[in-house]
Amino acid sequence: MSDAGRLVVIVLFEGVDLLDVTGPPEVFALLRRETDDATGYEVVLAAESTAPVTTSAGVRVLPDLTFAEAAARSIDTLLVPGSVETDGERRVRALVNPVVVSWVKTLAARTRRVTSVCVGAHILAAAGLLDGKRATTHWSTAGQLAAEHPAVEVDADPIFVRDGDVWTGAGISSCLDLSLALVAEDFGEPTALRVARQLVMYLKRPSGQSQFSVPLEPVSTTRRVEDLRHYVTRNLGGRLTLADLAASAHISERQLTRIFKSELGTTPSAYIESARVERARHLLESTDATLERITTSCGFGTTDTLIRAFRRRLDTTPMEYRRRFRAVPDQ
Repeated sequence: MSDAGRLVVIVLFEGVDLLDVTGPPEVFALLRRETDDATGYEVVLAAESTAPVTTSAGVRVLPDLTFAEAAARSIDTLLVPGSVETDGERRVRALVNPVVVSWVKTLAARTRRVTSVCVGAHILAAAGLLDGKRATTHWSTAGQLAAEHPAVEVDADPIFVRDGDVWTGAGISSCLDLSLALVAEDFGEPTALRVARQLVMYLKRPSGQSQFSVPLEPVSTTRRVEDLRHYVTRNLGGRLTLADLAASAHISERQLTRIFKSELGTTPSAYIESARVERARHLLESTDATLERITTSCGFGTTDTLIRAFRRRLDTTPMEYRRRFRAVPDQ
């Protein structure tokens, strides 16, 4: 650890997403304002050379030191942002520079805690740092991450995931949530709350908080799957068995399972549960409906089933979720 505080090394490279680089340092810088301790984090930007790096936004950033110089130091937290390209049909693909991957692997060996922001998870995966671990990334490249790195358990829903000493974030504004979670782990939640207030944001959404709603998932490439998704949405209050879904599409249950896996990257039952949780979230946020009424409306069967689904998918309870995200005032 540096005399100035816990050393945070942020990886830089050409085309890196600007907010991924600048968001976390803002959180770490505010920590000193909110504590009596003169030390907190020492944040440095590292690149292959000390020449200016041009970000995806066209803004140039000046590295503090080279990767080789960073490797000579004891690093507390390595933070790896990402970069993407978009084709003519607006399809997004994460970019991975082999040189950066090699340096990240080297730096990780000198690091207490490794983190990625947004599609930086693809770099961690290419370095072998996510093998056998659960991880998230921006929803638009989750399919790519799962396809290219089958040893990684990709969960496209949460805003960030912690698996041991490796943290992965979904990106964009969630880099602030991830950074606040790191502050909370290192300096306590009361301190993180004070930092969050300076940022004029909620302390930290639960790590299981979804980064997008079920209706906003990428549209399937086949009409049949879109029809199945609409069928699920229209019938959430019913039983929605595998047989029901297969019959609605006039296919076998085996074919149904195969289609969901290939088109949506999940199973029919997992998709149905996710859609039910999404509807329950909306009702908790916008109505004063009781848990029993929400349970029935969303087709969970029992309140216990609803609670278990929330714990599994959002790492919280329905009542705690309502307390944090309720959009209408309590009566």
